[in-house]
Amino acid sequence: MRLPPAMIQRAREFTGPPAAARPAATVVLLRPHVEAFQVYVLQRATTMVFGGVYAFPGGVVDPSDSPETIRTDWADRLGVPDERARAVVGAAARELFEEAGVMLAGPAEQPDRTVTDVSTPDWEADRAAVLRRELTMTDLLARRGLRLRDDLLLPWSRWITPEFEPKRYDTWFFVALLPDSQSPRDVSGESQTTAWIDPATRDLPMLPPTRSTLRLLADCPTIPDVVAAAVHRDAATPLRPRVELTDDQVIFHDPE
Repeated sequence: MRLPPAMIQRAREFTGPPAAARPAATVVLLRPHVEAFQVYVLQRATTMVFGGVYAFPGGVVDPSDSPETIRTDWADRLGVPDERARAVVGAAARELFEEAGVMLAGPAEQPDRTVTDVSTPDWEADRAAVLRRELTMTDLLARRGLRLRDDLLLPWSRWITPEFEPKRYDTWFFVALLPDSQSPRDVSGESQTTAWIDPATRDLPMLPPTRSTLRLLADCPTIPDVVAAAVHRDAATPLRPRVELTDDQVIFHDPE
């Protein structure tokens, strides 16, 4: 798999020791399209780490990520203690709301429903407050009489950044279906463009975990096939990509 030039240079110049990997979460948002589906991606701003590459909405776990009413088996599904697992799930939902304006939540009294339109000015004010850490997702949901729909987050995989990167992440990838009557919006300030793409797309600059995830999703003809595949996915065992340095090239070995 081809790597960005800057990443190749860092791999060649690395002497150690590796930085600690920070817990993070990212959400692969899907929507039906014709007889198949599309995946939502954003191109990171050039001023950011990994600038210019296409990625899914996501980011690092924040101390405020502590959802209350969620399923009790996340620790086993994610391979970490309960408190850490809950924080990762909370981070996934928060980052999707912050970066794409999509809310995976529903009325507390009707747990099988989702919030519909969250693009109104009052919702946008709340999203901005969450982004500035003036309001936690837990407090926002409580104030609006909602509960996190963590059942809509399907754990897919777990990737740890190679040791040569100065900023490393222990990232859980989740798959989620776009809720009815919601549309992702480019509101994060961290991207320069967004797009819905076919999972078989190969001509965009991407980091290996993103490209590997799309490759696996492309093997699923429909969204129900993705859901069925997610049931058997291992999101607890970390994937540690191996990078082999030779005299004239850098070879990335996809762990999947």
